[in-house]
Amino acid sequence: MQQDYLTLAIYPLVILGFSVFVLALAWVLRAKPPKSPVKQAPYECGIPTRGETWVRFRVAYYLYALVFVVFDVETIFLYPWAVALHRLGLFAYIEAILFILILLVGLGYAWKEGALEWK
Repeated sequence: MQQDYLTLAIYPLVILGFSVFVLALAWVLRAKPPKSPVKQAPYECGIPTRGETWVRFRVAYYLYALVFVVFDVETIFLYPWAVALHRLGLFAYIEAILFILILLVGLGYAWKEGALEWK
């Protein structure tokens, strides 16, 4: 019994030690980048940058991205459900329908609030 706990305690330490060793070895053997000012420039094609290099994106892009992520995650959750639908039965079918309805209510709210309108 004590041997099992000892193995369980040593295993994470071995994994951590191996990970640190591999990362340190990669850091030692990596190619050293040249330290020239040209290489440190954000754009090195030979043409100096003019004006502000940081461009601000409009908030509308973020709202579309958030709505996309929500429905992308919904799709990820529904794939395993669709594969196992026959084994899960009616209760799982009702749960999935409720899940979709909750997301559709959220989509309706976002639409009503104007999150999907391009301004």
